[in-house]
Amino acid sequence: MDTPAEDLSYVIRYGVTRILGEFTARGFGSLARGTSVIVRSERGHEWGTVLSTATEQTRTYLGTSDAHGRIIRIATPEDEAERDRSILAEKEAFAGCLELIQERNMQMQLVDAEQVIGGERLIFYYVSEQRVDFRDLVKGLAKRFHVRIEMRQIGIRDEAKLLADYGDCGQPVCCNTFLREMPPVSMKMAKLQKATLDPTKISGRCGRLKCCLRYEYDTYEEHRKEMPPVGATVVTKQGTGKVIGQELLAQKLMIQYEGQRQVMTDAKDVLTVVSTKSAKSTSPASEKHSDGRGENDQSNESRPRRDTKPRHDSRPNPRPRTEKGPDEFGDRLDADVPDGGGTPESDLE
Repeated sequence: MDTPAEDLSYVIRYGVTRILGEFTARGFGSLARGTSVIVRSERGHEWGTVLSTATEQTRTYLGTSDAHGRIIRIATPEDEAERDRSILAEKEAFAGCLELIQERNMQMQLVDAEQVIGGERLIFYYVSEQRVDFRDLVKGLAKRFHVRIEMRQIGIRDEAKLLADYGDCGQPVCCNTFLREMPPVSMKMAKLQKATLDPTKISGRCGRLKCCLRYEYDTYEEHRKEMPPVGATVVTKQGTGKVIGQELLAQKLMIQYEGQRQVMTDAKDVLTVVSTKSAKSTSPASEKHSDGRGENDQSNESRPRRDTKPRHDSRPNPRPRTEKGPDEFGDRLDADVPDGGGTPESDLE
């Protein structure tokens, strides 16, 4: 009795956005890395490439435990011909969609078009800074191409993922090879790694900070926490000095000793950290007492009293003020106030 074939799972990259997913296969034996296959995904039949066998580690990386679909067959010459026809159809669809967008004067930038194997669906990727009502555009596209139309709005970094090829390092861009998610990157990471702050040199093909600035940031941050900060006073075999610089990856400190002597020292040679803050010169005027007052602050008793005598009105013949009693004041409050809640101008003195 024949033993039923066992289902094997593989990690497959498919689609123009290079989606990663786990697909099951039966009856194909072991598939080598780089094998071209036809898979059945939720979007239809698609061309895919085998990356590796699916394991618990790959499922953790993908963030899912469910398979995306099945491997239908290993790609044949007929499939390759169909793929070439799909590429030509994508170029025609891109030009047609761009024409309809210009006719409707829509505020959107068309990036790419994708057609799944068999022509079951056309997917258009676009960039827009605002929400776009493309219902009329979809109707026009469906009438022209007679297939199911799907519009997907993407960001600037996703645009680079679709169109970019090589980075400044000479390697294919990370977002188009192995990155599943775009990690957040900030200037703080560039400063910590002492990278140049020239935007033209630390920006990727998308115009944003390079994703690779994130890769070693955790290592730099871990070393930074283990070493005395800049400005700290430390004690080494050569004496007491002040940290004026750090070399995080090399685990070295630039220490300034007495006589302005600067020596590059291993972090492990630091015997004691006397203080972690640089000594700042404080003027007596800025020093604080224990009760929170500065030296220039005086108590109410020590301050000279102001002249409490009433000032004489220097205006010629000042108008005498008439004191009003409670009844008169109350009548004024009860007076009619014009619409708008304001005080009548005639009542103002």
